Formats: sequence, C-alpha cells, structure tokens
Amino acid sequence: MSLNKTFALPRGTADILPEESFLWEEIESKARRICQSYGFREIRTPLYEDVNLFKRSLGQTSDVVNKQLLELASHKDDEGYALRPEGTASIVRSYLENSFDKKEALSKFFYMGPMFRGERPQRGRLRQFHQIGAEAIGPGSLSAFLDAEIISLAMFLLESFGVKKAKLKINSLGSKEDKERISLWLREVFAADKALLCPDCQNRFERNVFRVLDCKNETCKGLVSRIVTKLPLSDEGTRYFECVQEALRMAGIDFEIAPHLVRGLDYYSHTVFEITAQGLGSQDAIGAGGRYSQLIHELGGNLKVDFGAIGFALGIERVLLAVQSSLNDPGFIDAYVVILNKGEAFLKEAFKVSDYLRKAGFKVDLSYLERPVKSQFSQASKLNARFALIIGEDELASGKISVKNMKTSEQELVDRGAVLDYLKKIASLRSQ
Repeated sequence: MSLNKTFALPRGTADILPEESFLWEEIESKARRICQSYGFREIRTPLYEDVNLFKRSLGQTSDVVNKQLLELASHKDDEGYALRPEGTASIVRSYLENSFDKKEALSKFFYMGPMFRGERPQRGRLRQFHQIGAEAIGPGSLSAFLDAEIISLAMFLLESFGVKKAKLKINSLGSKEDKERISLWLREVFAADKALLCPDCQNRFERNVFRVLDCKNETCKGLVSRIVTKLPLSDEGTRYFECVQEALRMAGIDFEIAPHLVRGLDYYSHTVFEITAQGLGSQDAIGAGGRYSQLIHELGGNLKVDFGAIGFALGIERVLLAVQSSLNDPGFIDAYVVILNKGEAFLKEAFKVSDYLRKAGFKVDLSYLERPVKSQFSQASKLNARFALIIGEDELASGKISVKNMKTSEQELVDRGAVLDYLKKIASLRSQ
C-alpha cells in the first residue's frame, strides 16, 4: 500500500465534528432527563444481533429486510449477524432473555445510539444514523392511556429539542383479528385494479397488502385515495382508538387522523403514528411509532400471558436538520492558563493549576508550546474562556495567580490556594 494513500469517509456516514457535537450532547442530555421523568430507564443493546431476529420481527415483506438490512460476513456457517436497523427488536429480545416479563408487569425503557440500513444516502437519511427511542412492554401496558403517554413523550422531546410546529398523524390498524379481516377486505377492494399497482405493490398484494396503503408511487397513491377512506375496525378496535384520541386531547396534543398510515414494519397493530416537521423537504418524517403487542409472542414470549407493547423512535440527524439553524454553540471553557515567561518552572505551575481545577469540575485549557502571550490570549478568546489565569515571574514568586475576566477585562490577584473558591464564587453568582 502506498504510504501517501488517503482515505475518505464511507458513503452514507458522517463525522460528528467538535463544532457540532455540542448539539448532540444537548439533545442526548435532554432526552435522558425527560425520559427519566416519564419513568423510563436507559437500556443499551449490541450494535448487531442474530440476523433472524430482524427478519422475524420486521417481517419478510418489509423494505428493511428485503432491501436495506446490512448483514455481516461470517466464517462460520451456523452464525449470521446483521447490524441493527432499528431498536425495538433488540429491546424485546433483551426483555425476554433477561426475564423482565417474569419480574415486572410493565417495563419502560429508553435508548439512544446508531442504527444501520443499506438505503440510498440522502439529506437527513444516512446508512449509519442515530435514534432516540422508548418502549413500554408487559401485561401492564394494555391501556390506550399508555399510547397517549408514549406519544406525549415523543412530542415533548421534540418540543424540548426546539423543533417548531411538529405535526402528529395517527391511525389504527386494529387488533390482530382486525388486521387479518382487514387484510382480506383490502385484497377484495384492490382485486379489480391489481394490474394498475406498481411492481412492488403487486408483490405486497399477497404478502402484506397493508403496505399498498403507504406506497409512494403516484398511481398507487391515487388508487388508494379513491378506494380506501377508512379502515373497517371492529367495535372493540374503534373504542380503543377513540380512547387514544380522547387521552391525547386531555394532554393538549393536536393530531390528524391519517387513514392510510400503516408504517413500514409488519409488527404493528392498533395505534400507529408518525411525526413530521418543517424544513426537511419531501421526506419530512422526524419520528414514528406504534403498538406491536404480538411481537412479544413471536419472539418467544409466554403464549399464556396477554402482553402489550408500544414504542417510538426519533431520528437525531433529522432533529438536527429541523433545529440547528436556530441554535448557537454555547460552548465555553471556564479558564485558559496564560504563561507569561518561558521555562519549565512556569509550565509546571500551569499544569498543576489546570489539573487541580479540572478535577474540581472546571473546564480548563492551556498551551504546551511556548507561544507569545498575545497568541495565548487569542486562543483563550477562540475557546470562549470566561477567565484567563495568568502565571508569570511575579505570580510564581508570590504564590498568586492573576485572574482576568475575559468579558470585562477586569483583573484581580488571587492566592494560588484560593483560586478554586474564587471561581466557585463567580460561578455561583452567575447561576443566580
């Protein structure tokens, strides 16, 4: 290999650079705080799983399985793995494997991290992307009010991130029995026009006719709009969906009923929802979710237990596209140590002061190169340092440090041992 060969970023991925990472940190910290306030606990699952976990849970008719699943090469015939395309299947696997189903009536988890799909990269849609999501699983989740809680959490997260005018669309696919009956009904109503459907939908017609409803092909969309105005739910399914709507109104959440919303994964039943936002172009979805109660049984849950499950996922990259134009980097350091004189003794003193303050919780930086004083102050300004801690011959001899307020240019001589208390006092006054 040539020594001067350069390498490029893999297609469909992105570097999160230091000037962008503060946004990620802000979103992640808010998500943790808000999810915990709703009673959700963080769970972290592997980046890859048994490939059959995804094929079984997502459904053989889903585009994720058919077109986008990124499988890993293996040297063993009995092993097959894939990078996770979403979080739900892994969490259900962990829920059952770690016997949460036997320990508690309702388990509430949240997660955040990278997901992987082999889709064509485009603005806001990468092959490695990141999600924040939440899942509520267990017999204790069989309530329409929990549907409203999950949706409320998703909407509140987006509001806290600064997403303006997020729009909620909801629909119901009914119970498992409803889905089976509606599936037959859809085949009947589309039968006469099957030849007009796109090739993908003609394949979906037999395997999962619900997918015809959310096809993006213009001919299919026109056909669906003309034939299907509402899914014929049972009385039980209708009552459940009406209860969800009532709970959302109680929570002050506006919504639109979207009769053709079915979501792209096979495991959904009853409530499904999608959240869109402005500024994302034609692909304006920023998050989605729904109920998937039957998935627990399909992945090995006790057939004698009536499980429920509902969750959602928000795309972090898509959140950033929607909000970053209105956010400014609040990044700063508390202090930058400026060394006035050359020599190891001054660098040692700067190092000791920096290390001491960092371990006390302050953000401190310094230069290990012998740089002109003007350059050091320029670097302090570039890093938005609130203070410059100045060490020169007089300071070293007297055991003091000159503390300069970078905003007001006021400067004060402080005993070396009192610098920590001085900065704590300033920080306390600033927070009042």
